[in-house]
Amino acid sequence: MNPTAFASLNLHDALLNNLASLGYDRMTPIQSQSLPPILAGRDVIAQGKTGSGKTAAFGLGLLQKLDVKRFRIQGLVLCPTRELADQVAREIRRLGRGIHNIKVLTLCGGTPFGPQVGSLEHGAHIIVGTPGRIEDHLGRGTLKLDKVSTLILDEADRMLDMGFQEVLERIVDQLPQRRQTLLFSATFPDQIQAIARLILSQPVTVQVESSHDSASIEQHFYKVKDNKQRLAALRLLLLQFRPESALVFCNTRKESQAVADSLVQCGFSALALHGDLEQRDRDQMLIRFANRSASVLVATDVAARGLDIDALDLVINYHISHDAESHLHRIGRTGRAGSKGIACALYSEKESHRVAQLEAGIDPILDSEPLPPLALLEQAALKPAMATLQIDGGKKQKIRPGDILGALTGERGITGQQVGKINIADNWAFVAVSICAVKPALKKLTQGKLKGRSFRVRLLED
Repeated sequence: MNPTAFASLNLHDALLNNLASLGYDRMTPIQSQSLPPILAGRDVIAQGKTGSGKTAAFGLGLLQKLDVKRFRIQGLVLCPTRELADQVAREIRRLGRGIHNIKVLTLCGGTPFGPQVGSLEHGAHIIVGTPGRIEDHLGRGTLKLDKVSTLILDEADRMLDMGFQEVLERIVDQLPQRRQTLLFSATFPDQIQAIARLILSQPVTVQVESSHDSASIEQHFYKVKDNKQRLAALRLLLLQFRPESALVFCNTRKESQAVADSLVQCGFSALALHGDLEQRDRDQMLIRFANRSASVLVATDVAARGLDIDALDLVINYHISHDAESHLHRIGRTGRAGSKGIACALYSEKESHRVAQLEAGIDPILDSEPLPPLALLEQAALKPAMATLQIDGGKKQKIRPGDILGALTGERGITGQQVGKINIADNWAFVAVSICAVKPALKKLTQGKLKGRSFRVRLLED
């Protein structure tokens, strides 16, 4: 049997059958290297970038050893951001859908505390959450972790970057000493080595080569004289490549906001993602970018970690990243799942040494290229194909995606092809519709009813 086939593993039939139904037949490198020791009960420290399949690796290990009949918290997954926690919880539920009655609960900041307490009172098998909110529940006595047999730290390097080391140590103190611990990280800084020594026992180390095939990611480097030319260069690249979705990396929060504001003034649909945003605003931005109703997302490394964005056409490094691993992590956002991607980087004379430092980790580094012709600046920016409508009603009002789709496509409505992604939270819902269908969609939702009720609906704009 092929050693990279999931069927070669000693997994429950329910898990194997579900993997087959999902079209998962062969393991990715990080899965084939980490799953055998995980299934053998060993502690594992694994390096893998976003998109490497690490969630399925630790998710399958967690589900394999779960005792569904014991309705108590057996697994704890810690993530740096709410977005990543939601993404991980969804994937674990998807992997475990062949096993009846598994309950996965997310506990994250930015959402009301009270409903989480109510959910905890009803019990769960697996908790996925952010360190701050998990510590809050432990402090208030609403969460008990004394039966946890598996601890998973996902994107551990980013949690440490965000200042969570002491919080992580306090959470670990509340866990049984006899447990399996799995640590996944995109990079291996000294802090990771230090915390690994504290919380893991004789771990197996798995390190997947952080390289990108030049056939899937096309890299370009451009030299600029000053900040004025840097901003013009960014516009030129967006106008030349005309991506439906582009992610622009900046090194500071202030810079990311300034760049996004400048792009908006020049006619681009651009959003800035950084730590100063309220959670609601952050959620709205990510939804708009993911559903293609905003073309450009300008973000820092910390803010962008954990984003789950499909088919990203273009990544632009507005400044060169501080190290080769971060550079690889940034450009790895494009050219995923077999698709083609383009990665561009802007650098000044002062940053030339950083480009030279990248050379050791990237093969090949291309010579600096001339910028696209200035005449491109006379062109209009590419507008998004979709727009996002917000409905002031959600799960608590019993609204489901099918209700929204039905309301939009009913008599004299828009077509199903004009409806994009639908996201539903407790008290609101977002639906993407084609730009040409915004007016009739607004009319259908405002004049019609959902679940027999009228709800306020508005268009989200820059």
